[in-house]
Amino acid sequence: MGQKRNKMDNRGYILGLDTSNYRTSIAVVDTDGSIVIDQRTLLKVKKGERGLRQSEALFQHVENLPELFEVLAGETFQLSAVAASNKPRPIEGSYMPCFKAGYGFGKAIANTFHVPFFVFSHQEGHVEAVKHFSSMDQEDSLLVWHLSGGTCELLRVQDREIEIVGGSKDISFGQVIDRVGVLLGMNFPAGEEMDQRALQGKLSADPGRKLLSPIRLDGLTFNLSGIETQCSRLLQSSEQKNHELNENFLIRELFDRIAETILNVSLRAAEQFGIKHILFAGGVSSSRFIRDKIKNSAEGNAIQAEFGRSELSGDNAVGIALLGRKSLWP
Repeated sequence: MGQKRNKMDNRGYILGLDTSNYRTSIAVVDTDGSIVIDQRTLLKVKKGERGLRQSEALFQHVENLPELFEVLAGETFQLSAVAASNKPRPIEGSYMPCFKAGYGFGKAIANTFHVPFFVFSHQEGHVEAVKHFSSMDQEDSLLVWHLSGGTCELLRVQDREIEIVGGSKDISFGQVIDRVGVLLGMNFPAGEEMDQRALQGKLSADPGRKLLSPIRLDGLTFNLSGIETQCSRLLQSSEQKNHELNENFLIRELFDRIAETILNVSLRAAEQFGIKHILFAGGVSSSRFIRDKIKNSAEGNAIQAEFGRSELSGDNAVGIALLGRKSLWP
C-alpha cells in the first residue's frame, strides 16, 4: 500500500491526492519536503481487458479513497494545506473525469479544516515527484520525459512552465507494452512483468537477425502503432504456423527499440534546445531494462540523464503534495 511514519509532530503538513486512470494515491509531506505518508492502490482491471472506462475508474477511486485515509486514523497533526490533481496536463482543455474524485475529496477536506486548497495537473505532479529528490532539483531549465501508461511526451521545463516539445503522435510506450503483454496472456497493466521478461530475454543466435524494425523519427516526434502491429503480427503468425516464438526475446527487442528511440530523441532535443539535463518521470521510466540501456548508452554523449526514484516514477500523490508545499512556502 505505501509507507507511514509512526507519529507526527506539530510541524505543518501538506496532504496530496491524485486519482489517475489506474491508481488511487494520497500522500503527506512536511515543511522540509520529506515524505511522511505515501499510500497507493491500483485500480482493478478484468483479465484480458486493456483498460478501464472513466466511469469505472471514477467509481473505484470513490471506493478506494476512504480506505487509504484509514492510515490517518489516530494521527494528530497540523494540516497546513491540501493539494489535488484536477486534470492530466497543465494545458487548456485537458480533462478526465477520474480526477474529479481526488479533487472533490481534497476540496472537502480543505474546507473542513479551513486551510488553503491547491490544484495541479497530474503531469506536474509526476515531474515534481522525481525532480524534488534528484540532483536536478535546482535546475531552472531541463528536459523531462513523461512516460506513463497513457502518456509519451518530451517536455521542456523552464521556471516551472511546461511545454511539450516531442514524443509520440499516437499511442504511448506504456500502451504498446501493456497491449503486447495482454496478447501474451498477462494481466493489465503488464509493465512490471514485461520488464522482468525483457531482462530475462536471450539474445538471438544470429546477432544480425532482428524481429522488429526501428521506430522512425520525425524530428522529435514518432508514431508507435507500427511497432505494436509488428508485435501482434509476429505473435499471430507464430500461432497460425504452429511455430515456437521466443517470447522473451521479442519482449527484449521491443524494449530495446523503445530505449533506442528515447535516447535518439533525447540527443536531438539536447542539441536543439542547448539543454543537457534530461530527467525521466512516469511508470515506464521505472523499467530496469530501459533505465540500464539508456544510462549505458548516454555515457560519453553530451547529455546528463537521470531517472527518478523507482518508487516515485509511477503514479503517486507525493509530487502533488510537494507542489502544494511550494505554493504555501515558496
